[in-house]
Amino acid sequence: MSFSMTLRELRKKRHLTLRDLANRMRIDHAYLSRLETGSVPPSDRVLRQLARLFGVPAEELGLAAGKLPQDVAHIFYEHPKEAASLLRERFAVYNTTFMPNDRSENGHGQQSEPVFETSRGRLYQCDCLDLLPTIPSESVDMIFADPPFNLRKNYGRLVDDDLAEEKYLQWSYQWLEELSRILKPGGSLFVYNLPKWNVQYGSFLSRTLTFRHWIAINIKTTMPIPGRLYPAHYSLLYFTKGKPGVFNRPRVPIPTCRHCGGDIKDYGGHRKWLNPEGLNLTDVWDDIPPVRHQKYKSRSANELSVKLLQRVLEISTEKDDLVFDPFGGGGTTFYAAELMNRRWIGCEIEDCQPIIERLTGDLFTNGKLAEIAAR
Repeated sequence: MSFSMTLRELRKKRHLTLRDLANRMRIDHAYLSRLETGSVPPSDRVLRQLARLFGVPAEELGLAAGKLPQDVAHIFYEHPKEAASLLRERFAVYNTTFMPNDRSENGHGQQSEPVFETSRGRLYQCDCLDLLPTIPSESVDMIFADPPFNLRKNYGRLVDDDLAEEKYLQWSYQWLEELSRILKPGGSLFVYNLPKWNVQYGSFLSRTLTFRHWIAINIKTTMPIPGRLYPAHYSLLYFTKGKPGVFNRPRVPIPTCRHCGGDIKDYGGHRKWLNPEGLNLTDVWDDIPPVRHQKYKSRSANELSVKLLQRVLEISTEKDDLVFDPFGGGGTTFYAAELMNRRWIGCEIEDCQPIIERLTGDLFTNGKLAEIAAR
């Protein structure tokens, strides 16, 4: 459990408000509020105060805050093999770093092996609700979820994409709750869905995570719906567990007309002052192309653009961070993670062969990636 969650639980057990606790500790109320949301780390003095006030060992609070005592750090340094073995056996902290004997449950009380592995990732063929309980809490840096939209599409015999509204939301809340649990403090969660569902998801996630953005992803072509405005975007929810541990703001090329090459927007005489590397990314993305042509798809069902996943990974992760995708689909998340040197774990309940072929095909293994990465 993170320090912020520990502090919140200790405070609530004593029936103290934030202001009550701040007064007892004689510290600023706003600072204490930031401590409880994980926005700032606690000082050693604050840890000692909390330990005395709540009767909790200061060492435990320090570890929850990510502060490793020097004597413990020295033991780990001198005896790394024994320390790693102990942590693995007692807490399974290395389960998501792809230890060779790591296995997941398939929901029937049996152990299932991954159907595919690379040096960076592991793919399971199972229901995400069976895999998620096997993943340790607060162990994943970034999560991308693209669930079925409940639009009566045929994804295979194991996926029911025609649920009653209440049942669809109940199912969604189950995996959203698990995703919140496995996300590290400072980690990022992205959920791609129709605005109709993401409105509900956002309300649910706001109970435990911090809202960052509602990103509108422009739909290039779609069909009008009678009696409603023309639907023109998918939504991408962006939440973090407290203050984001990684946040990079990409720049995008200055938009130009594809016919004449001139600027699409009028910058009011300030064009020469624009950054030559491009514009700051906004929360409206007009440059994500659909993947509709069968030539570029790894399966018959819809599939996401690699460009979308590369951008999400660029914003919220660094090299070797661990990424999780509970709805593998065509494997775009895993593909982008391999391209960008991120570790990954994921599952797909239906046929995983399209994902495997994608990650072992000539375009990938021979390094001929320019055409795909540009999409």
